[in-house]
Amino acid sequence: MIEHVFEGVARLTLPLPIGPQHVHCYLLEGDDGWTLVDAGLALPDTDEVFRAVAREVRVRRIVFTHFHPDHVGGGEQAQAATGAETVLQSALDYAQTVHVWGNPEWPSVIADWFLTHGVPPAVANELLEAGSAYAPFIRFARDPIPLRGGGDVDGWAVVETPGHADGHLCLVRDGIAIVGDHVLPRITPAVGLYPDSRPDPLGDYIASLELVAGLGATVALPGHGDPLEDPAARCREIVAHHRRRLDETAAALGREPKTGYDVSFPLFGDDLGPAGRRFAVAETLSHLERLVREGAARRHETAAGVSYTDS
Repeated sequence: MIEHVFEGVARLTLPLPIGPQHVHCYLLEGDDGWTLVDAGLALPDTDEVFRAVAREVRVRRIVFTHFHPDHVGGGEQAQAATGAETVLQSALDYAQTVHVWGNPEWPSVIADWFLTHGVPPAVANELLEAGSAYAPFIRFARDPIPLRGGGDVDGWAVVETPGHADGHLCLVRDGIAIVGDHVLPRITPAVGLYPDSRPDPLGDYIASLELVAGLGATVALPGHGDPLEDPAARCREIVAHHRRRLDETAAALGREPKTGYDVSFPLFGDDLGPAGRRFAVAETLSHLERLVREGAARRHETAAGVSYTDS
């Protein structure tokens, strides 16, 4: 089950019923045991998976890169099955974990929020149902110790990398970076604007990519896909991708106000289901808000909702 990828670094790949079909968790060896990074979803066999891990290595602590369900969902089970004494997570990330996954009203909140950005009621209701479907698979670990950038976890430097998630963290040591979903090899991580999130997630993300590109890491181990042997080059590729996306977003605007839902169609096409449209609208909004900050677009808020025009 555990694949040793470098001296003192092992990878545990867990199945997902959605999206990329897998998530990589990592095990980092220390003087007093191992650190588990991320925990997958709370699927029916998650307990047994982590009991098997505990039979091979002694897990002393668990670190979460970010609060998305395929990373924190199995946290409670992982802690119980391994006997890990310590759980660590960004304070902001944990606050959002509780706000989203510990809040039964969240699906309604996000459905209403999408309505203000032009999503039709029928589609918003589908989004509500899709969001509720995650609930049984999310059993996050409670009350972690707050983890901050500039800190240290058993010799691994903690780097704050907001963007894909507001409280996203990476771990770096000896040229190896554990990057969660900050940098992925074959797809660009989703960077969306959501209720109660930081106001400029794409600006955050571009700055975080530039930060990671300058760390000098020779390999990055992502939450999905193969290791990245030139993380800095991949960071630069993703920055260039978003600059092109910003140009495309600006080109979709004119003097007539358009909602984030409207603009998502020329950017992402027509052939998307509810979950895909949710990500498309959220990512469109992050680009629109970046354009507003760059002076290339204007936001308009009325009782009818939020729309955008060119500058």
